[in-house]
Amino acid sequence: MKKRLLIMALLLAAGAVLAQEGGAAAAASADVAEKISLWGLVKQGGWAMWPLGAFSFFMVALVIQNFIALRPKTLLHNEMMPDLLEYMLKDKVKTALVYCRKHPSMFTNTFGAGLERCLDVEGKYDFDKVKESVEEASVEQLSKLMKPIDYLSIIGASAPMLGLLGTVSGMIKAFHTMGTGGMGDPSKLASNIGEALVTTATGLIIAIPAMFFFFFFKKGFQKTLATLGRNVGFLFDALESGKMPVAYMNLEALEQLERE
Repeated sequence: MKKRLLIMALLLAAGAVLAQEGGAAAAASADVAEKISLWGLVKQGGWAMWPLGAFSFFMVALVIQNFIALRPKTLLHNEMMPDLLEYMLKDKVKTALVYCRKHPSMFTNTFGAGLERCLDVEGKYDFDKVKESVEEASVEQLSKLMKPIDYLSIIGASAPMLGLLGTVSGMIKAFHTMGTGGMGDPSKLASNIGEALVTTATGLIIAIPAMFFFFFFKKGFQKTLATLGRNVGFLFDALESGKMPVAYMNLEALEQLERE
């Protein structure tokens, strides 16, 4: 009986010791997990994390800039259409050009290029030349405003390749460690593998939102350009015909047009 009690006591003591060791190991692993921070990941990623970090800051700056610069309200200025239509109906080309120069924007710069061509020719306006001038000005404005959008595409394409380069660098270091020291120090090998994995993940994390915002801004800008071309066409149609475009007629004018 005493032997049984002694054995049970020994078993209970051993279980308590094992439980304490397991708790200590769990606490140690929790401490290690807590010590993994953003700065730790940056250090683990190695040299490739520095250019990737520059890419990330540049991408955020471009996204903010495009959100501010590519707003349809900023580019189109639809509130100017009534005044400009009035000038076109009364053939006040000089007044309209002065108005455009005082309110510079993508819309007024493009429309103003057509007005300049009207003033360059005496007598009747050559609307074919006016159209060419407007197209040239729109291409110029397009190339200027598309640069920040295209930079997002460059970041989206370059970030994964830079992350892959960091991955190759980490794997080379890992194989070098295995060749020189074998598996005697697994921590060094794990550090090299960690560098390889962190850079790849970072490159993808930067590239995915960069490509998303690239297509988002590109599609929105194309829609804005289409609206701008339509508005400029309305203005020059009003100048050529001397009539209010139907799109800007109110209900009473449309009813009057129907009775005629």
